[in-house]
Amino acid sequence: MFFKKKKNRKQNFFILFRLSPLWLIFFGCTISSDSPFETWEVYQGDPGRNQYSALKQINKTNVNQLRIAWTFHTGDVWGGQSQIQCNAIVVDGILYGTSPKIKVFALNAATGELIWEFDPTADMHFGLNVNRGVTYWESGNDKRILFTVGSLLIAINAETGEPVKSFGAQGVVSLKMGLGKRALDLYVVSTTPGVVYKDLMIIGTRVSEGPDAAPGHIRAYDVKTGKVAWIFHTIPRPGEHGYETWPENAHKKIGGANAWAGMSLDEMRGIVYVPTGSASFDFWGGNRKGKNLFGNSIIALNAATGERIWHYQTIHHDLWDRDLPAPPNLVTVEHRGIKISAVAQITKSGFVFLLDRDTGEPLFEVAERPVKQSDLQGEQAWPNQPFPLKPPPFARQTFSEKDITNISQEAHHYVKSIWQQTRSGEQFIPPSTEGTMIFPGFDGGGEWGGASFDPHSGVLYVNSNEMPWILTMVDLLDDTSAQAGAISVATVGERIYKRNCAICHGQERQGNVTGNYPPLVGLETKLSNEEIVAVINNGKGFMPSFRQISQRKKDALLAFLLDQQDASDFDLIGLDLDDYGIPYSHTGYNRFLDQEGYPAVKPPWGTLNAIDLNRGEILWQVPLGEFEELTQRGIPKTGTENYGGPVATGGGLIFIGATKDEYFRAFDKNTGEELWQYKLPSGGYATPSVYEVDGRQFVVIACGGGKMGTKPGDTYVAFSLPEE
Repeated sequence: MFFKKKKNRKQNFFILFRLSPLWLIFFGCTISSDSPFETWEVYQGDPGRNQYSALKQINKTNVNQLRIAWTFHTGDVWGGQSQIQCNAIVVDGILYGTSPKIKVFALNAATGELIWEFDPTADMHFGLNVNRGVTYWESGNDKRILFTVGSLLIAINAETGEPVKSFGAQGVVSLKMGLGKRALDLYVVSTTPGVVYKDLMIIGTRVSEGPDAAPGHIRAYDVKTGKVAWIFHTIPRPGEHGYETWPENAHKKIGGANAWAGMSLDEMRGIVYVPTGSASFDFWGGNRKGKNLFGNSIIALNAATGERIWHYQTIHHDLWDRDLPAPPNLVTVEHRGIKISAVAQITKSGFVFLLDRDTGEPLFEVAERPVKQSDLQGEQAWPNQPFPLKPPPFARQTFSEKDITNISQEAHHYVKSIWQQTRSGEQFIPPSTEGTMIFPGFDGGGEWGGASFDPHSGVLYVNSNEMPWILTMVDLLDDTSAQAGAISVATVGERIYKRNCAICHGQERQGNVTGNYPPLVGLETKLSNEEIVAVINNGKGFMPSFRQISQRKKDALLAFLLDQQDASDFDLIGLDLDDYGIPYSHTGYNRFLDQEGYPAVKPPWGTLNAIDLNRGEILWQVPLGEFEELTQRGIPKTGTENYGGPVATGGGLIFIGATKDEYFRAFDKNTGEELWQYKLPSGGYATPSVYEVDGRQFVVIACGGGKMGTKPGDTYVAFSLPEE
């Protein structure tokens, strides 16, 4: 690891009585819904993750005068998958962010001039993962930036960019600490910054979606030493709350139920609110029968000890990969004439669960409705699921024949022919081998960009995807029902491939349409055997390591990838082909598109929504994004798929990038009218940051591109009004 210091000048890191969250903690105070929200010192703007700025120098009357104030190029785009999803933070006029290769840098927030950068991968090997930001902590003269890369949590000096050697081993600790021995060779990373409570860094992880997933336990690290201070088991152990919602000893073999999307902190109450994802394997749970606490739950934990205060489960026994996709917003609403501190959790299904912050009780009724049962072997779907009755869903809930695209007659006929062969209709239709429609899709309604909450109006702003996806299960027992010794090594390798690789690279090794996962046909002409094994062991790009696969299975997989049908000297006897006890894989995460590549459902395909949380009503909904070629054909603005969240401001605006058309936009937060747009150098698939330096307001967004097949980029762009 190394750092570069670009400037030799002293930075003024001390502003007496600066009202940052850390000083407020020192004086026994907290940020409340009435505070000015004029800094951006933490991920998503404040510990309550409300993505709101009270700044109003830029407002509805002058937003059309916005100009580029500065740009910064990180210089490390690494391929078609390269992205920047970082929501930068700003402390004392210094902006901290990350690059596509997860270098951390400090910039002068007013000019974009580089102060220092730190490259954690200079002398280490990592399979790259996305990074959505960093965390700042200070105590006296000790100021630290904490961030994650690969399976490591790293602490560096915020003034110099040098590792803090007193933290862990020379500034580094493992995110696998406390997860048990079986996690050592498994995929464990963190994409989203944790929260700092006093001297604790509380953080979740991303783990595999497959049967080889590590557990998703929540941990608090001591910021000063790097030691684990507490751990909360999201898959309970004997004697712990929720243990009875799983089969006996499920914690020894089941993974997932992890908090990859981040978490929110109520500093005054000393409570951290943690949203979790599904247990693994995502789409078949015959080996995890039960409700599966604490998967798909909002968990309120004592931030000092990790003890459970309350939980609320949004999906029972998840079979649809319906992870809670963003930290909950900590809000104050007026409910039945009373001011109530609440938790507002957006979901991929397009719901908002509004819960009492102290008890977890819903403020509006939630109905438990019966849903369809599964016909997959060994599966036992939960008989009912929760449906919030208010607010109404901000994304459509069904994909019936009347919802088939109408942008052209050809598109309608093409989509209908596929739709007729796929299980479709209401929410929570179980996965099937004939194909099940997931709508809203795997990446929406709500997504990791989060929602913005205006504390003065009680309105929640959230962007939504309305993209259908088709999930098709694959029976792994069909081709290998014979004794292992009687089948070819390539056939064994094919089953190993389908279980571990096909969901990304395709059942026929064809790769995926966006190019993020390349085709593996003809692999022998591109890589040597040794190079292929090295990629399997170490990962590459967004592909994780598969070091946990035994050598004999790697040999069988290699025989399949290289089309080596004749491998009579390979010993298959005793090779365990069903080591996870899961009889299914699937064909991957497949968007349902028409013959031109547009979404199969009627527009809008992406929306921006305003939801009044006081009354539980949607105020307005507008398309977000545009396909200009369709507009030129006379088709009304459709909206596009979108990634990254909105920020509402005191100037009456909502700033958001996110869209496939690569524009950065400002909307009137009262009406949804689009007031300004700017074509970015690459897609702004990140949540913007809003801050002020020396009386001048800035809005900055990371332009990393790379999603949805768009070009990658390496730029941060800051906007402001022209200087007088």
